Amino acid sequence: MKIAIRTLLLATAAVPSALSAQTASDTSSDKKANGDETIIVTGTRSAEPLPADRIGGSITVLDETALKRRQVRYISDVLRDVPGIAVGRVPGQTQIRIRGAEANHTLVLIDGIEVSDPFVGEFDFGGLIADNAARVEVLRGQQSAIYGSDAIGGVIHYITPTGREAPGISARIDGGSFATVNTAVRLAGVEGTIDYALSATLNSTDGTPGARVGTRDLANDTGALSLKANWRPSETFRLTGVVRYGRTEAEFNNSDNDFASPTFGFQIDTPDNEVENEAIYGLLRGELDLLDGDWTHRLTGQIVDTTRDGFSAEVRSYGSEGQRLKGSYETTMRFDGAGVQHRLTGAVDVERERFRNTDPSGFLFSGQRQINNVGFVAQYDALIGDNASFGASIRRDDNDRFADTTTYRLHGSYRFDTGTRLRAAAGSGVKNPGFYELFGLFDGRFIGNPDLEPERSEGWEVGVEQELAQGAATFGLTYFESDLEQEIFTLYSTVATPANRDTISTQSGVEAFAQTRFGDAWTLNATYTYLRARENGGREIRRPAHTASFAVDWRAPADKGGVSLVARYNGESDDDAFIDPSFIPVRVQLDDYVLVNLNADVKVSGRIDLFGRVENLADADYEDVFSFETPGRSFYVGARARF
Repeated sequence: MKIAIRTLLLATAAVPSALSAQTASDTSSDKKANGDETIIVTGTRSAEPLPADRIGGSITVLDETALKRRQVRYISDVLRDVPGIAVGRVPGQTQIRIRGAEANHTLVLIDGIEVSDPFVGEFDFGGLIADNAARVEVLRGQQSAIYGSDAIGGVIHYITPTGREAPGISARIDGGSFATVNTAVRLAGVEGTIDYALSATLNSTDGTPGARVGTRDLANDTGALSLKANWRPSETFRLTGVVRYGRTEAEFNNSDNDFASPTFGFQIDTPDNEVENEAIYGLLRGELDLLDGDWTHRLTGQIVDTTRDGFSAEVRSYGSEGQRLKGSYETTMRFDGAGVQHRLTGAVDVERERFRNTDPSGFLFSGQRQINNVGFVAQYDALIGDNASFGASIRRDDNDRFADTTTYRLHGSYRFDTGTRLRAAAGSGVKNPGFYELFGLFDGRFIGNPDLEPERSEGWEVGVEQELAQGAATFGLTYFESDLEQEIFTLYSTVATPANRDTISTQSGVEAFAQTRFGDAWTLNATYTYLRARENGGREIRRPAHTASFAVDWRAPADKGGVSLVARYNGESDDDAFIDPSFIPVRVQLDDYVLVNLNADVKVSGRIDLFGRVENLADADYEDVFSFETPGRSFYVGARARF
C-alpha cells in the first residue's frame, strides 16, 4: 500500500491552491459551436484537428460518457469494445494488439506524450487507470508517416480535459471483491489566463490466484498523479505543460523450471516475487498563431523516464532504465479557395532514446546505450466543401543505428447526402528493434541480436458507413489488409535469440460496428472483428479470429440513474507453451470466452451518485495467455461527487 499513501498525500497537498481558483463555464473543445461534431486530435501534425467524419482511416472514440456508464477502471478493459483490438493481460505487462500487429507495434500517447518504455519497447496498459472525464481515441492502420517508429498497428491516445474544458472538483471511490479499492480525484479550474487540472488515480487489490495450478493471490497497487496546465496571455500565444507520475507494485509468479515436474512450463506459485515500475512523463509546448490564425507554429519538448525493478524472495533480481528525450517543431499554413480548405504542415522531430540494464548480479553489461533519430514530416489536408476530404503525409527518418527510411500515408472520405460515407486509407509503417531485442540477456537462455533490422509494414483499408434517422443510428463496415516484412521472431535452439524473418507476415480482416439511440433512454453499441493473421505460413499467437462486444445502456428520466450491460466475446486463439524441456515452444489452444459486466448507478442529489457493478457476471474461466489464471466474478459498490 506504499503507492496509496504516496498518491493520496500528493493529491491532498494540492487541494488548498485548487480550491482557491475560480472555475469557468463548460466549454468542451470536442464540440463545434454549430453542432455536436466529434473532433479528433490524433493522426495529424496540424495544430487544427480534423472532424471525425473527414478522416479516411478507421477511428474509434471512447468518450467520458462511455467510460463513466461502463464504470471503466482499467483502460485495457474498455479497449475490448474497439474493433480490431485483442487484449492480453498478465501481471506486470498488459498488451494491446491492433489488427493482428504485435503489441510493440502500437504507439501510445497520454496527453500528447509518447509513453512506451524505451527499454521494453512498449507500454504496459496495466498501469493506466481511468481518470475522471478522460477519453480515448484509437486510430487503426499504419501511422508512421505521422509519428515515426512504433505506429504500425495504430495509435491509442488517452486524453484528459483541461481545466477550462471541465472545471470543478470531482471524486469517486469504490471497493469490493478481492479487497479492492479504486479511487480517482480531479481538481480543475481557471485563474485569469491560466487553467489547470490536477488528477490522481489509485487501484489497490489483494488480487486473485495468477497460476492455473496455484492458490497464491497476486496483489497489485497502481497509482498515478497528473498535472495539466495552460497559460494563454494573448489570443495568439499559448503555453501548455503536462507532468505525469505513475507507479505500479505488482506481485507475479514464475514458470516451473523443474524438468521432472508434471507442471514444467506452467505458472506456479512463487512467493515474494514482485515487480516495481515507476515512470515520469513531461511535456512543454508553446504555440504561436500568425496571420489571423492561418499560420501556426508549435515547439514541443517531452521526456519519458522509466525504471523497472524485479524482486525474488525480497531481493532485487533484475532491473532496467529507459529515457526518451524528444523535441518537435510543427508549422501549419491554412489557406482557402474555391470551396476548399487547404492545410499544409511541416514538422521536424529530434529524438534520443537511452537504455541501461541495471542487473544486480554484475554479469550483464550495465553501461548506457542510446539511439538518435531525426524525422522530417510533410503533410497536406484538404477539406472539400461540406462532404469530401483528402490527406497525404510523407516522412523521412534519419537514424544513427538503422538504415534511413521513408513512410507515407494517404486517406480520403466522401459523404453523400443520403448519409452514406465512403472512405479509404493506405500507408506504410516501421518499427525499430528495441533495446531488449538488440542487447537483452536473460537467465542464460535468451540473448539479444545487435544485427536486427527494423520491421516494415504496408497496408490499406476501405470502409463504408451509413447514418439513419438523422444520425440516431450509424452502421459501418471496413476491410483491411497489411503485409509485414522482416518481422522479428525468436529463434529457439540451445539459446533463444531474436532474428528477422525472410518471409512476409500478413494480416487481413473485416471490422463492423453499429450504434443506435432510441429516444433519450436507450443506447446500443456493437462491434465485431474477423481477423486472419499469418506468420511464416502459420497462425499468429494470441490473435483470436473472432472478437465482438455488445453494450446496451438505459437511462432513467431526467438522467436520475441507469443500467448498462456489456458483453465482450474473445474467440479461441493459439499460444506458445514452453512445456518441453528443450524450451522449444509447443503450440496450444486457448478457449474462447464471454465476459459480461453489469453496471448500475443512481443520482442521490445534484452532486452525488451511488453506483455498483458486477464484473464477469457469468464467472467465466478463461486465459489470455497460457496458464495465467484470471479473476472470476466480482462485486463492487461506490460513490462519486461533483462540486
